[in-house]
Amino acid sequence: MIGDTVSAAALCIVGAAVAILLKQYCREQAMFSSIAVCVMVLAAALAFASPVIEQLESLFEKTSLDKAYFKSLLKAVGICYMTGITADICRDSGEQSLASAAEIWGRMALLTLTLPMIDSLLGIITGVFQ
Repeated sequence: MIGDTVSAAALCIVGAAVAILLKQYCREQAMFSSIAVCVMVLAAALAFASPVIEQLESLFEKTSLDKAYFKSLLKAVGICYMTGITADICRDSGEQSLASAAEIWGRMALLTLTLPMIDSLLGIITGVFQ
């Protein structure tokens, strides 16, 4: 795990150096090189995600909660990561307004995703007090 982390860090540092060098000549290519490194690191991170998801799923099965909650949790984590990466790329490209728009979209997507859980929670709470 440590070796893989060092490799990912090295890839990011080399990608940043390449982007800085390319930025002097062609700003667009610098951005695309940064995106390419992000995609490579994200693909490697997804390989690590599978065992983590399996372990979380086995822990979740020990509870009496509905499996839909686990799927919603995974979707929420995915929305958070995608929104964060997208906003960072937009900021690095000098597009702060696009980064803000991506973050607003992510927040609204999370709110929409959690509405059924909020409804269930409020049902439990009101059932306790009645």
